[in-house]
Amino acid sequence: MSDALTSRITAKAKEAGFDAAGFAPAHLPDSVRERLMRFLDLGRHGAMGWMEARADQRAHPQSLWPDAKSVIMLGMNYGPDKDPLEALKEKSNGVISIYAQNRDYHDVVKKRLKRVARDIAEETGAEVKVFVDTAPVMEKPLAARAGIGWQGKHTNLVSRDFGSWLFLGAIFTTLDLAPDKPDSDHCGSCSNCLDICPTKAFPAPYQLDAQRCISYLTIEHPGPIPREFRKAMGNRIYGCDDCLAVCPWNKFAGRAREIAFHARDDLTAPSLRDLARLDDPAFRQLFSGSPVKRTGRDRFVRNVLIAIGNSGDESLAQAATDLLGDESALVRGAAVWALSQLAPQRFEALRGDYLPQEPDETVRAEWRAV
Repeated sequence: MSDALTSRITAKAKEAGFDAAGFAPAHLPDSVRERLMRFLDLGRHGAMGWMEARADQRAHPQSLWPDAKSVIMLGMNYGPDKDPLEALKEKSNGVISIYAQNRDYHDVVKKRLKRVARDIAEETGAEVKVFVDTAPVMEKPLAARAGIGWQGKHTNLVSRDFGSWLFLGAIFTTLDLAPDKPDSDHCGSCSNCLDICPTKAFPAPYQLDAQRCISYLTIEHPGPIPREFRKAMGNRIYGCDDCLAVCPWNKFAGRAREIAFHARDDLTAPSLRDLARLDDPAFRQLFSGSPVKRTGRDRFVRNVLIAIGNSGDESLAQAATDLLGDESALVRGAAVWALSQLAPQRFEALRGDYLPQEPDETVRAEWRAV
């Protein structure tokens, strides 16, 4: 298919608000499947069973849609206006990952993808399908194959123009489009992303053990946070940007031009005390339209309590005490740990009252562990 068509598609994408566009064949090299299967065989996906359930479709785009010939990969910059690492110093406030400080990117990107896809279908008569992180599509390897960037040592996509801050979306099509040249790896000898990881989630360059990753622990992990990772979480309550934030290629990135990705004031450094008070209706109201909503109130407050335990702010001990009788065992267990860290004497005084009546063995173990 002519270069003129790919140029027109790129122009349509830019008009729709995308910052990067590239074209790739609707297949991935065997090395991508081998890397995925090794990740799964080692159990590094943790509780994310959906990754294993449709692994073949994930590794082979045409298994998802046999008629697809090309994939149009599009990227939307969500670069912050402040260094995300600065917020980690405010221990009495929570840190929410940059991508989740405003609107859910799934909704924003998918709407724009549909607009571009509709224009392509109307012009060419080709079939199109759009995907935004909601189907077994390996966006990062496809984006690398389409020349948008490369997968860095932290396994995330890195762009020479936008650093680590790109949301990705895919348009599968029956068009046979001229592919772009894949970008080469520009990480060099840099190991910033590996060195900064608080939980040592990278067994080796280009490898991730999700079970140790704070993003996984705060979002996907369903149970109590393993004790070995609690201190390392600091005040991160939803996701983690550390490995992204230290990438030297971010020096070329600018602030997101999409207003929906500009941080909300109430989510840039929210008070842990206020967040600990959230019941389910208040949680849903605060995070309406936000990706945070999908974690649910109990997991989120669990994370808040871990941050409270790490805050060193004894004035937050009451917030933990107030949640010792919460309906959720997940929350109660985190409250026990937080109180033990902030106010050991109060913890000891209350143990005799709460432990005998605690119905959940996991929470009883928290009371006994200190």
